Amino acid sequence: MPSVSAIVLAWRDEPVLEEAVHALLASTADGTGLAGGLDVDVVVVDNGCTSESVRNLADLPGVSVVDPGENLGFAAGCNRGARTARGEYLAFVNGDAVVRPDALARMVLAAQAEDVGLVTASVRLYDDPETINSAGNPVHYLGLSWAGGLGEPAAAHARPADVASASGAATVCRADRFAALDGFCEPMFAYCEDTELSLRSWQQGWRVVYEPTAVVTHRYEFSRNPQKLYLVERNRLILVLTVFPRRLLAVVAAPLLALEVAMLAMSARDGWWRQKVAGWRWLLANAGTLRERRRWVQAQRRDDHGFTGLLTGDVTPGVDGLSIPPVLRRLSVAFWSLARRTVREVSP
Repeated sequence: MPSVSAIVLAWRDEPVLEEAVHALLASTADGTGLAGGLDVDVVVVDNGCTSESVRNLADLPGVSVVDPGENLGFAAGCNRGARTARGEYLAFVNGDAVVRPDALARMVLAAQAEDVGLVTASVRLYDDPETINSAGNPVHYLGLSWAGGLGEPAAAHARPADVASASGAATVCRADRFAALDGFCEPMFAYCEDTELSLRSWQQGWRVVYEPTAVVTHRYEFSRNPQKLYLVERNRLILVLTVFPRRLLAVVAAPLLALEVAMLAMSARDGWWRQKVAGWRWLLANAGTLRERRRWVQAQRRDDHGFTGLLTGDVTPGVDGLSIPPVLRRLSVAFWSLARRTVREVSP
């Protein structure tokens, strides 16, 4: 019987948290072909829950609560939960995401393959479960990432597929492989850490796969955290500067600089330029930490094929206000179709 520890973070009011935890505990392997069933426990990390939900769950059989006394963020919070977990598999499930009864079992089945590192679910919109929230996340060659298939019919994403990045809303990983990857990148705090972990999984030679039969509904809010724009932009640069191989970094240096200028202009137009500049300040202040992180990440690489072949030149976030002019999309696609040929890494 495979054992699964589900790591769930609790932050602020979390109106769906109790439903989410009860759904995890009710997980079953019925009808999945997983021999022996499924043994599930839940580790709730209290990152500053302001409702009674964590207290209501604390005494449930199969639930343990970790209280670090502060908001560790998503990355460090998940790592803390994983260190106390007992499961052979780890499931990272958002506190506002509800698994279908067989979702964990189906992700575990996919994660049993020797060449698989991460398995991501068919994440659906909570209020519209036939519509995709994420079917795995695309990653742009400049580090941009977004919810793949957002707003599209779930029926259009009914086949398993390799994806550039898992969605942190619902992902399963073997505990030993999560440990080998050294968990999520804690300096990121929140946002893009699922992308960073996924690309490093590919660099280890472990695929990241989308499992369409593992259905999870997610009470998705694009901007729950007021610091999101600061964190997303800062963390995108952490990702590029530490994970991208040297040759890839050299190839995309010019468009990366152009994007930074464009992002500054957009942030000035929309009133969040201080957050954009604060991200640059953080990178400069922590340059030594980033150099060490890059040195460690590049030393861990085992697969010469890596992830470059999975990067996209198009940008289709599917979020109101974030659409990219068609002419820029065409230029980006054209650049990448040529530039990727000069990068030694090829598609896995």
